[in-house]
Amino acid sequence: MTVIVAEPVISVHGNDFEIKNNEYEKEKEELDLKLDGGFVVPDSNAFGHSFRDYEKESERKDAVEQFYKTNHINQTYEFANKKKEDYGKLQKAVMSIWECCELLNEFVDESDPDLDEPQIEHLLQTAEAIRRDYPNEDWLHLTALIHDLGKVMLHPSFGEEPQWSTVGDTFPLGCAFNEAIVHPQYFKENPDYNNPKYNTKLGVYSENCGLDNVTMSWGHDEYMYLVAKANKTTLPHVGLFIIRFHSFYALHRSNAYTYLMNEEDDEGLKWLRVFNKYDLYSKSKVRVNQEDVKPYYISLIKKYFPEKLRW
Repeated sequence: MTVIVAEPVISVHGNDFEIKNNEYEKEKEELDLKLDGGFVVPDSNAFGHSFRDYEKESERKDAVEQFYKTNHINQTYEFANKKKEDYGKLQKAVMSIWECCELLNEFVDESDPDLDEPQIEHLLQTAEAIRRDYPNEDWLHLTALIHDLGKVMLHPSFGEEPQWSTVGDTFPLGCAFNEAIVHPQYFKENPDYNNPKYNTKLGVYSENCGLDNVTMSWGHDEYMYLVAKANKTTLPHVGLFIIRFHSFYALHRSNAYTYLMNEEDDEGLKWLRVFNKYDLYSKSKVRVNQEDVKPYYISLIKKYFPEKLRW
């Protein structure tokens, strides 16, 4: 099945259309608003603080920082490849997408400074916000619903992985750690930090090799990407790109590691930046009625996935 994805940008061409500097800024704001689907960014997160403020004193600050310290020390190139090999066998379970969604009712993401609700609430908030602003892009609605399902690795039946190897921001391994990654100071204790094979700008990669060829830190993004791809989803490539790289904040927020990207990645990054606004800023204490929206998402699951998946 081929899904044609419309460009999420608007461009203006032609010699008969010129905008003076002050008019250009106004026009640019209007174009950005359309790119965002009209989404209005809230002033504060569920705790009344700025979003992704890792320095703000709060009940969760110390726990989040400790999480990233453990994550950054232990996420090595060798570790990530071993996890990918293990989970890539897809021998943990056989179940539907919605069954997996319901399993996430039991977990709260320790790396998230913006929300402490069960994960299924975040999935539905994100999906419903996108559905409102992009009603015709049903593939994007479903991508939002399933983007965090890899967190099922936290469940005892999936190995009960620790949070540090399941959630949090992701980053490339096999090359130098970038300062744009949250709490970069803790990488100094990572074995790869002083390894000359891995601590240069390109490391084991070549320039513009493409993100498909990059080993990312292990976590739920990578696992759900492996599950979707192996079960032959008909989601478009950009949907899979969003699933795999939605926690790669150093790239889509700070433009780090762009030298590893190829032209195909450019297209995925456009849509990832659209998605990211909803993933981040839709978090709130307002619950979505699961039973009301369930029939719609079940229909999308049937459209893009087999009834039962190997996990």
